[in-house]
Amino acid sequence: MHAGEPHAQSLTDYRAELKTCRDEHGGARELPDVKFFLFGMGARTKLLYRDGILFDARSGRELQRWKVRREIIVPPDYTIWIETEDGGSLTLREDSEAVWIERGGQRAALDGTRSPVNLPDFKGKRFPRVLRVLHQELLVNITEAGPVPNFFVYEKPWYRDGAMMALAFKETGNLELLKPWILGLREPFDRNNKGETEADNLGQALFLISLVSDKNHPLVPKVLAEVPRFERSDATGKYIHGRSDFADHPVYQTKWLKYGLRALGLPDPYIVPKVADGYSALFWMDYREQHVAGKDSDDRGRYPYLGWACDHFHGTKKSPLSNLDYPLTWEERASEARYDGLKLVSPALVKIRNSPPHTWHAAEAFLLLLTEQAPVPR
Repeated sequence: MHAGEPHAQSLTDYRAELKTCRDEHGGARELPDVKFFLFGMGARTKLLYRDGILFDARSGRELQRWKVRREIIVPPDYTIWIETEDGGSLTLREDSEAVWIERGGQRAALDGTRSPVNLPDFKGKRFPRVLRVLHQELLVNITEAGPVPNFFVYEKPWYRDGAMMALAFKETGNLELLKPWILGLREPFDRNNKGETEADNLGQALFLISLVSDKNHPLVPKVLAEVPRFERSDATGKYIHGRSDFADHPVYQTKWLKYGLRALGLPDPYIVPKVADGYSALFWMDYREQHVAGKDSDDRGRYPYLGWACDHFHGTKKSPLSNLDYPLTWEERASEARYDGLKLVSPALVKIRNSPPHTWHAAEAFLLLLTEQAPVPR
């Protein structure tokens, strides 16, 4: 057997599963044909492989270079097999311990990558390989600042995206990776959308705290002190009403607040308002029956996480993954993203202002696909 054949077979199996997943859900979105792979899940150094070169993905410094005759990137195995022009071969592989380079029977961990992560195989799920890739796209975007949407174009964590990542890591035993960030939170709002104090951040902050701490966390009283300025009342009761993503979303915001208060065992005097809210269906975790039908914010092109969340709420399957083997997720033309940060990956991505992978998209797709079980053999 040729040394690369097992990897070629693994890639073939993955592509078949990925095609089925796309066919059953919302098809594929075409992205620039850029072949790259990221290493560095969790607290590890972030590495970028592209065109036979291994870079430090944050600084752009070239670490190693090979003259490549053939390469096989197998995303669900977190592996790249390379046949070099001199007839040799090597493997770059990431596992629960580190990122490794294997050559001539020898294996060595790359600098800055020895740090534990939990990597389930998702056996018994409908799309285990796709889940492994989506999980990697989440894990690789944990930085020293915390969990970010895409580390090339965002420097700061967002509470909204971070909360969705946390829901995924709660399922995979990786909350420890977020613990330093959450314990260090001191502000009720992330202020990432042009400095706005977005009302959904209040519930997200409380929920995040509940995962690794309790109501004695120093941020909790600050959050509770901010809530009254968003309060509104009608004949049915009290709720909160503010702006999120530059629009009013009282149902979404109140659901998050109620969810966070309950997670910390705090009093909850609020009702979900009976109004149409385009973000209501984005909150599928609870209060599902408290929803007034209206026009969902479900942009599946620029912000595909919106569509995946709405699918999770409504039980529909309309949302795409990328047409690439990797990454599977993206965001396009976001107001706060700095797309020049992707120059090291591809000028084509900078030009169309698209940032793959993206953690809110990955989290929504992951959490929906995680609910789908493999068919029981007859």
